[in-house]
Amino acid sequence: MFVHNINPIIFSIGPLSVRWYSLAYVLGFLAAYWWLHYLTKRKTIKNLTPKRVESYMLYLILAVIISGRLFEFVFFRPEVWLTDPLEVLRIWHGGMSFHGGLVGVAAVTWWFCKKHDISLLELGDALSLPAAISLFLGRIANFINAELVGKLTSVRWCVEFPGYEGCRHPSQLYEAGKNLVIFGTLAFAWKWRGRRPGTIMWLFIALYGLLRMAVNVWRDDPVFLIGLSMGQFLSMLMFFVGTGGLLFLYRNTKKY
Repeated sequence: MFVHNINPIIFSIGPLSVRWYSLAYVLGFLAAYWWLHYLTKRKTIKNLTPKRVESYMLYLILAVIISGRLFEFVFFRPEVWLTDPLEVLRIWHGGMSFHGGLVGVAAVTWWFCKKHDISLLELGDALSLPAAISLFLGRIANFINAELVGKLTSVRWCVEFPGYEGCRHPSQLYEAGKNLVIFGTLAFAWKWRGRRPGTIMWLFIALYGLLRMAVNVWRDDPVFLIGLSMGQFLSMLMFFVGTGGLLFLYRNTKKY
């Protein structure tokens, strides 16, 4: 058993506090920037230049924060709109929907690719790798924040989180491990010479959906529909979409 007493704040300077949660996002965005910038040097993606990477990253950051935050309070915590609507603006408190962020990123990426004549599938492939790393860091930050806790359990590695009754599954760490598995799979697939553009992107969507459904069995979320939590239900849709994308990609005889 582990008693959680980790301080979510790294350090403070006067009224300004730097939190682990914020650091996770900063590192995730930096990883995406570095990777995309690296690919521009190798001319991996046609029409993607270093300058365009910089503007794309700005759109990406705004999309993740705005869309992820809105989805969190529309689908997962709608009661906040009535009790304390300003909580939506307090990003440092944590609370960001992955599915919402994904929708925002997809919309911004589609618009950006159309504007600059960049392959959506190729950019989607490239972005999937740092996305998996970002999600890993995000779940570690969730654990530090003592949020998104698991169900009550008596396993030896259970955690007593502040503000929660009993000892619980460290579901955040399970999900962090899941995201590392996804990253390893995508990194392996990236080196496959026979892959078509879009393979990494659709694989990421399908794999995340499948593993999130499985791992969320240990997360203490309310049931939404057909015995699934909201997160599991949305992840099930992701699995079907990602699998459908892969099947279409490789059943289509068109050369990419």
